[in-house]
Amino acid sequence: MPEPLAQATLLACCGSHIWARRMADERPFQSLVHVFAAAERIWQDLAPEDWLQAFRAHPRIGEKKPAAAAVKQSQVWSEKEQSGTQSAAPETMAALAEANAAYDARFGHLFIVCASGTSAEEMLAICRQRLQNDPGQELRVAAAEQAKITRLRLEKLLAAG
Repeated sequence: MPEPLAQATLLACCGSHIWARRMADERPFQSLVHVFAAAERIWQDLAPEDWLQAFRAHPRIGEKKPAAAAVKQSQVWSEKEQSGTQSAAPETMAALAEANAAYDARFGHLFIVCASGTSAEEMLAICRQRLQNDPGQELRVAAAEQAKITRLRLEKLLAAG
C-alpha cells in the first residue's frame, strides 16, 4: 500500500496525523503483536496536542458529527461504537448532552470513552465520574480510552484486510 493511502487508512483508527504517519513509516510489521505494540508505543510518545487532535475526530457521545473532519470509516465505526445511545430514553440523552457540555467546559476537549458494548446510562455515569478528575489526570484517562478505541479499530481494519 502506498504511504499516503496507508496514512489515510490508519487515520480511521486514530485521528492523530502524526500517529498515522509514524505507524505508516514503521511498516511492514512482522506480526499483529508488532502492530499493536507499535500503535501503543507511538501513541504514548505523542504530545498532548496530538492526543487532542485524535479526540476531535470523534463525535460527542450521543451525536453523529465529529468535532473536526474525520475519515468516513471512522464515522461509521463511531456510530457502531456508540450504538448504546440509539435506544436510550430522551431524558438520558438530554442528561448526556448536559454532561458533555460540562466536560467540554471543565477540560476543554470532548469526552472520550471506549463506548463499545456500553449503554447510554453507563456512558453518562462514566462522564459524571470523570468530571471529578483534575485536568491533567483526565487528559491521561482520555488518552487511555483513545488507545483502547484505536486498538479495537486496528483489529477491525486488519480483520477486514
